[in-house]
Amino acid sequence: MADRLFALCALIAGGIYTFVAFAVIKAPFQYDPLGPETWPQVLAIVFLFCSLYILASPDHIRLTLARSVWLRLLLLVLMLGGYAELYEPLGFVVSTTLFCSLFSIMLGAKRLHAIAFGCTTGIIGYGICDFLLGLNLPEGLLAPLL
Repeated sequence: MADRLFALCALIAGGIYTFVAFAVIKAPFQYDPLGPETWPQVLAIVFLFCSLYILASPDHIRLTLARSVWLRLLLLVLMLGGYAELYEPLGFVVSTTLFCSLFSIMLGAKRLHAIAFGCTTGIIGYGICDFLLGLNLPEGLLAPLL
């Protein structure tokens, strides 16, 4: 069942990607015969065929998860939603620190280690994205310090 669920999700994503590759991506001119339009179209077709192959092949694994695992997955989805909502008002560093710390605790890390991991991830992630890559990240609560 897990293979078929994955294949169905991949088939839906592949269908959307195929639509974008064939209908949306239009280049005014191409530099070479396999220009910017051809590669996405080839990838889309391969994506669909691979998804159909997985969908048609028999299942080898049964999807049996305990209730606690489903609850943890639901909690993770809620945490990701909270991260998305708090991203702008709190800023990248604070929201990433909060999310990574809570997620580490959920995975079984000790609180001090989880907080250290969250802080490190938030600060180093901001440094990489802002200073090295030049991306604009929300500063949020730390705007006076950054």
